Amino acid sequence: MIPAFIEQDAALVGERLARIYPEGSRTTKVLYDAQKYSLLAGGKRIRPVLVLETCSMLGGDQRVALDYAAAVEMVHTYSLIHDDLPCMDDDDLRRGRPTNHKVFGEDIATLAGDGLVTDAFGVILSCPYASAQSRADAALALSLGAGSFGMVKGQVIDMFGESNELSQDELLELHRGKTGALIEAAVRLGCHAAGLTSDDQRVEVLADYARNIGLAFQVIDDILDCTQSAETLGKSVGSDQKDGKTTFMRFYDVDGARAYAKQLTCDAIASVKTIENSQNLVTLAKYLAQRNY
Repeated sequence: MIPAFIEQDAALVGERLARIYPEGSRTTKVLYDAQKYSLLAGGKRIRPVLVLETCSMLGGDQRVALDYAAAVEMVHTYSLIHDDLPCMDDDDLRRGRPTNHKVFGEDIATLAGDGLVTDAFGVILSCPYASAQSRADAALALSLGAGSFGMVKGQVIDMFGESNELSQDELLELHRGKTGALIEAAVRLGCHAAGLTSDDQRVEVLADYARNIGLAFQVIDDILDCTQSAETLGKSVGSDQKDGKTTFMRFYDVDGARAYAKQLTCDAIASVKTIENSQNLVTLAKYLAQRNY
């Protein structure tokens, strides 16, 4: 079962996201419709939940956290839209529905993603409840997590892996970027929403927690991709094998991969337990390790 606090946080984030884009005029409606189509499609909302729960644990202002959480989810959604494009993974299904470009066309899907990632920084920098220092720290953390030294770097390694076999170290670098960097950014944004600066030792403890659950999340994803159906997962399955990509299943069998994910989860929990009021982050780590969709 999904823990109650995750469902509650996801609902709050959904309400915040629904207020970002207008209906639009006859010339712009298609853009905002495309953005809302993917942005409001649901999903686990793990990244924004991490922002909210990290901030709450540290005693911060949830109004700040909610804006920062929305920004993280906007960047995540942009990455999914672009990742599904024919020039990337060429997927037809996302969150149980046709992918964005299948509904709106490649041109609008591309622009919808461009708008989402750009607007995300505006949401952070215009947050009326945050200090200037908090906004600056959060914008930098999101940039590092999402850009050429984080998620985008991982995506490039992923594309390289379509025509080249990756070593295990290269696979780890791929997923620490493509999946893990934005999860780490989410935790950092939660810290900055609570007023912590980057030199606070708790930030690095929480970043370590995030890196471990991010890697565990991807290991579980690779297991599910070869053991579950598209109907269960709400997205295409088996595409990595079809494209010849290296996954964790090249280095582990299912039992071995689950054991690896469990160890990463245990490491994450051990680090976050050093901080007071971390029960929800512990529960979240356990939930992600045990999920079957």
